[in-house]
Amino acid sequence: MRVTVTLACTETGDRNYTTTKNKKNHPERLEMKKYSPRLKKVTLHRETR
Repeated sequence: MRVTVTLACTETGDRNYTTTKNKKNHPERLEMKKYSPRLKKVTLHRETR
């Protein structure tokens, strides 16, 4: 039931990270604060389709 999702930066649109999530327990889009190498700071990353 776990699927691989890609996280994209909300400010630059770069797809920097991949992670897994359980679709059954968390059907909504995943949001995490992660480091953006282009901006050299921590920004909000959101799950892309």
